Amino acid sequence: MRLLLISNSTNAGEEYLDYPKYEIKKFLDNPKYKKVKKILFIPYAAVTFSFDDYAVKVNKRFNEIGYEIDPIHRYNNPVEAVNNAEAIIVGGGNTFQLIKMLQENLLIEAIRKKVKKGIPYVGWSAGSNVVCPTICTTNDMPIVQPESFNAFNLVQFQINPHYLDANPKGHAGETREMRIQEYIEANPDIYVLGLREGTILHIEKCSIKLIGKKNARLFKKGQKSVELSSEDDFGFLI
Repeated sequence: MRLLLISNSTNAGEEYLDYPKYEIKKFLDNPKYKKVKKILFIPYAAVTFSFDDYAVKVNKRFNEIGYEIDPIHRYNNPVEAVNNAEAIIVGGGNTFQLIKMLQENLLIEAIRKKVKKGIPYVGWSAGSNVVCPTICTTNDMPIVQPESFNAFNLVQFQINPHYLDANPKGHAGETREMRIQEYIEANPDIYVLGLREGTILHIEKCSIKLIGKKNARLFKKGQKSVELSSEDDFGFLI
């Protein structure tokens, strides 16, 4: 498999998809693999703006690195579009909306099979959540009800994008870490990787590499949570 999983689309004070665009280009341009010309884009996580508007926004950034996106919502047969794809990108937004539409369009198994065969997959935020066994470690509200929480199951651990350490002044509720601790209490065999903003996971075959200046935080029941940097070996998660 070849996966590029991005925590967030936009860093504070920067333009949309600006910080990861050259990592995306490097990932897609890898000379070891067949050249990608056109990329299937899945905008289903969009809620407050149209899929067409989302496609225009993403296409503008991808044009800067020499690619054109092909939005899946313009196809009458989404499964056929996936089967013919050279690469797949899944944008961020609401993870429940995204998984519901993937399920309704019969794309869970279609995308899983395609990515297992080696075509490159790029996702950010919700698009990173859905590569996991489930979407249970998303930060989003369940604004719609999917058939289940089951996702692509392309990796055997959970991701929490936008991971934050902060506990805002005056906030007496649960922190992000406390929510993840609840998850691992109920799911003791599963690792959860908190991806801070500005970081990316590059997964290729049996290798996992963290890209970015910030560490990731790893959680598992019965173990003290640990900080992992781009210098650390993530291979044990495979």
